[in-house]
Amino acid sequence: MDATIYHNPKCSKSRQALTRLQEAGATVTVVKYLEQVPSKAELKKLIDDAGLTVRQAVRTREAEYKELGLADATDDALLDAMVAHPRLIERPFVVTAKGTRMARPTEAVDEIL
Repeated sequence: MDATIYHNPKCSKSRQALTRLQEAGATVTVVKYLEQVPSKAELKKLIDDAGLTVRQAVRTREAEYKELGLADATDDALLDAMVAHPRLIERPFVVTAKGTRMARPTEAVDEIL
């Protein structure tokens, strides 16, 4: 099985999800999204495919969230901010042929293995 993980190696949940995929025998493509930032359209598709709202995919505790005044931002403005400041993207997103999940909790990956 092929899987893609939008990964931050400094994040424990992201590392756990990657390990879970590897232990399941998946061939994993790792996208270090802080370096390979998804486009606005790609990010919107990930969020939609995971069944989330844009706001659910934003890391509201990051300094950039407050600094940019995103509390009342539209979805479009949030997406723009997430692309410009990828630390705002909640992680990890995992994509397989069976679907897309935000792997929080990590066990959510099991739904698409």
